[in-house]
Amino acid sequence: MKTKTLLAISLLFLSVVCLALMSLHAAPAHNYDWPWWRGVNHDNISTETDLLKSWPQGGPKLLWTFNDAGIGYSGPAVVGNRLYAMGGDEKNDFVFAVDVGKGTKVWSTPIGPYVRNGYGSGPRSTPTVDGAYLYALSSDGVLACLKVNGGEKVWSVRLKEDLGGTRPVWNYSESPLVDGEQIICTPGGSRGAMAALDKKTGQVLWRSKELTDPAGYSSAVPVTIGGVRQYVQLTMKGVAGVAAKDGRLLWYYRNPKYRTAVIPSPIIRDNYVYAVAGYGAGAVLLKLTPDGDGTKAEQFYDEDAMRLMNNKHEGVVLLGDYVYGWSDNGGWTCQEFKTGKKMWQSKAFGRGSLTSAGGMLYCYSEDTGTLALVAASPEGWHEKGRFTIPQQGKPRERVIYKNNIWTYPVIANGRLYLRDQNLIFCYEVK
Repeated sequence: MKTKTLLAISLLFLSVVCLALMSLHAAPAHNYDWPWWRGVNHDNISTETDLLKSWPQGGPKLLWTFNDAGIGYSGPAVVGNRLYAMGGDEKNDFVFAVDVGKGTKVWSTPIGPYVRNGYGSGPRSTPTVDGAYLYALSSDGVLACLKVNGGEKVWSVRLKEDLGGTRPVWNYSESPLVDGEQIICTPGGSRGAMAALDKKTGQVLWRSKELTDPAGYSSAVPVTIGGVRQYVQLTMKGVAGVAAKDGRLLWYYRNPKYRTAVIPSPIIRDNYVYAVAGYGAGAVLLKLTPDGDGTKAEQFYDEDAMRLMNNKHEGVVLLGDYVYGWSDNGGWTCQEFKTGKKMWQSKAFGRGSLTSAGGMLYCYSEDTGTLALVAASPEGWHEKGRFTIPQQGKPRERVIYKNNIWTYPVIANGRLYLRDQNLIFCYEVK
């Protein structure tokens, strides 16, 4: 009897241990994960609603600080109890995982050579998490598939050597797009600006042979128009849509104002594409309609509307009928989506990037590391609190822009993540 009791206790203990290990291995997804660049809907908007609408003096509670993120501007991807991002150590670009409960490193895997850049070195890409695997692009153009548990490399492809691409002046910055069984990247060049790879093997499935523009710094967004799945991407020459099935060019809008840097990802709603860039390019609104075997792209904005939002790399968000973001032509700007009309502009806060959740804007200053909470409204800038990160990261090498913070804020599962170079801060915002 005693032996049977001991056996039963042992079996119960083993089952509990196995369940615990299975839970750790699976890293189950939560309701409000942020699995890739600009969040689950590719729009930089969290669907969380149970978040603070105002902040106390000094800001929300700081839960932890991670100080080993390395050099670079890679944003976090958060799934379950893990945060994934990239950094550089002056030898390699690496992908790393952090336990979001403890703020401690779980693993780190180098994927490509480190590339120095006078405007800021290190990786810019946000990893894309897809089930048991993640995909990340190094600044030199190495696209790698890793296992989320342990970081083991499954395969890698070099956008320059293997796909004939040309690295942009400020290095590859695109975040990979996983869509079904394929992963989309933009090597640029004569063999096809965009490429689809088998996400399990890295084998090339197609190239966009009719689109041969140089690669910019933007990340592609998926959309279905007239029943046809396509990917919308900005290049250094224009905005294009290619068929998801075979890379066939469906439509193309050449923009002669694109120069120097074409960075923010496009916004897509109801067959409309909003594409914005800086250095005088401004914003365009394109209406997409089926046209035979392709798609017709019609420009809607006049010159005044195009000039209003001159956004270099800070990104914009679309909430309701209005676009919000920083513009070099007037500061923080609210623009009506369909008409391009200016609703308001404000310089109450410095230049920076933004993310949205619960009808609020989280505006992150690139100069000071200050974050402002602003109610999104077409009536004006309504601030509900601000705080500054307790310390700023160190790029560890001389750069032209010494203190610029170019990583967007991320909100996932009730927490706010802010990065400045080697530092990642985690705040409680529920």
